[in-house]
Amino acid sequence: MGAVPALVRRPHTTKRRIARYNGGVEAHPVIGHVHLKVSDLERAVVFYRDVLGMDVQQRYGAAAAFLSWGGYHHHLGLNVWESRGGSPPPRNSTGLYHAAILYPDRASLARAVKRVIESGTPILGAADHGVSEAVYLSDPDGNGLELYRDRPESEWPRRGGELVMVTDPLDLDALLAEAD
Repeated sequence: MGAVPALVRRPHTTKRRIARYNGGVEAHPVIGHVHLKVSDLERAVVFYRDVLGMDVQQRYGAAAAFLSWGGYHHHLGLNVWESRGGSPPPRNSTGLYHAAILYPDRASLARAVKRVIESGTPILGAADHGVSEAVYLSDPDGNGLELYRDRPESEWPRRGGELVMVTDPLDLDALLAEAD
């Protein structure tokens, strides 16, 4: 299914990245996993397993599933405890905007985006943020997802020492050309 996203391979990978961003000091926590309420557990499992390449680690009967990359206990929990057959929240309500999945390099991101397109899942947007390249979509329950890759920190745009993130168009054709 392609390379495992960067921050989800092994716990020590996350620690090294935290230390790098904090000048060598592990000073803050990181988001460990996302748990989503879905309306149809099997449909959600199929999407995250077959389209995004996650592995099912555990199921709680027909009510919940825990998925990950690289054998980790779970990066994503899915459940229908309070949402079986439910509808997505209205667009103008509060809640999750999107969960972001960081890929280790451009080729891995390209392979993931190619699988998304091949699955028939609509791409909702694509942006070059200067610090990263991102593709936006929704899962079958309308939960927003961002698939992205960071540029090396040395390439991040800065003005007067301050980070300058942008939202410019991303050339999807050029990205997809890098899918092996």
